[in-house]
Amino acid sequence: MAQFPLDEAATRTILAGRQAVERVLSGEDPRVIAVVGPCSIHDLDVAADYAQRLGTLAERVADRILVVMRVYFEKPRTTVGWKGLINDPHLDDSFDVATGLRLARGLLIDCARRGISTATEFLEPITPQYIADTIVLGAIGARTTESPTHRQMASGLSMPVGFKNSTDGSLQAAVDAMQAARTPHSFLGIDNDGGTCVVSTTGNPWGVLMLRGGRSGSNYSPEILHEARTRLEAAGLAPRVIVDCSHANSGKDHRRQSIVWRDVLEQRVAGDRSIVGVMLESNIAAGSQPVKTNRAELAYGVSITDGCIGWDETESLLVEAHQRLGQQAS
Repeated sequence: MAQFPLDEAATRTILAGRQAVERVLSGEDPRVIAVVGPCSIHDLDVAADYAQRLGTLAERVADRILVVMRVYFEKPRTTVGWKGLINDPHLDDSFDVATGLRLARGLLIDCARRGISTATEFLEPITPQYIADTIVLGAIGARTTESPTHRQMASGLSMPVGFKNSTDGSLQAAVDAMQAARTPHSFLGIDNDGGTCVVSTTGNPWGVLMLRGGRSGSNYSPEILHEARTRLEAAGLAPRVIVDCSHANSGKDHRRQSIVWRDVLEQRVAGDRSIVGVMLESNIAAGSQPVKTNRAELAYGVSITDGCIGWDETESLLVEAHQRLGQQAS
């Protein structure tokens, strides 16, 4: 943080972005949040290229869509695999975490200076101390939404946080997590000097349920959205939902993300205001490729984790959504 301090321009973007997301979640802002970006960041040049394109597109649709760039540095693995830029920035199992943290923070600040809000998943409970002040929308993943450690961590984050349903498709785990994160907690952590300390939080009221499907299939149908609203209201939580168009909702096939995107937006246009956001895994080029230690062998702008849609399709879907949202029921 000392090496990469926030300047006035970046701080303005981050604070304004958080307030905008909060206004959408509270119902004060009628726009739809679109979290759009690569499954994971592995190449800073590609990320900067993508951010430049997304920033221009975000301005075009800003009256109806609040665009937030997906900037994911930590990858939870079902078994094993590359764990993300922070953990292994050189793609060679050298695990140069110090360099990974610097690269991640530098990119996030660069995005903020460009006026681009960012979203990321917090996987390691210590990582937020290094980058959380740059993030507009946080996420707790499907594999960690039941974790007491992550619920406590979320209670101390200074931005809205999305909680994904668990990998088996259970909604209740995420609802429980939102309730837990709303309350104050005290737990072991690190302070701004890197020393061990007891962290005390005041609770985070800005939780939102993220639906990503599960082992039994997708969970963005009107029936499941109704169930989600019912569970949230029963827990005393705002019935607000963000739908992830990737993962189990698309059957892990990036080519099917557009089907989910259009279906969810049509439900919103028809009057379902509980749908406040959608997520897309998108990169410069479509598809995915294996991780290679020699970066020269990697195709430019292609994901090395989950498959993504390409830029042209991304732009088309956002422009189409902007047009359709202009026709939504009041």
